[in-house]
Amino acid sequence: QVQLVESGGGSVQAGGSLRLSCEVREYTGSRTCVGWLRQAPGQEREGVAAIHRYGGKTVLADSVKGRFTISQDNAKNTVYLQMNSLKPEDTAMYYCAAGAVPFGDELISGAYTWWGEGTQVTVSS
Repeated sequence: QVQLVESGGGSVQAGGSLRLSCEVREYTGSRTCVGWLRQAPGQEREGVAAIHRYGGKTVLADSVKGRFTISQDNAKNTVYLQMNSLKPEDTAMYYCAAGAVPFGDELISGAYTWWGEGTQVTVSS
């Protein structure tokens, strides 16, 4: 059983920055990967970034490379998504998710088992 608690969303102007946090409350050793996925109104949920618990391998979607960074603090059981140079098209509900995700599937929504409730990110032009 894994519980995920997101924080850090909000409203920002284009070019600004936000940092999302995901606290992972884990009661088993089931999850090996934590990802951030987003969904804008009327659009499919898409993977943004992911990080593997052991070894720290990271994956970023092409649309955010060079702007977003994912990291983890294992001592705090927290995963961060640093978002810089934000664009209006980054506006979405951002979800933290966890699971035993195989390499190569990190940006696939269906690969994750546990989900947070989401945090809204709004970028105005």
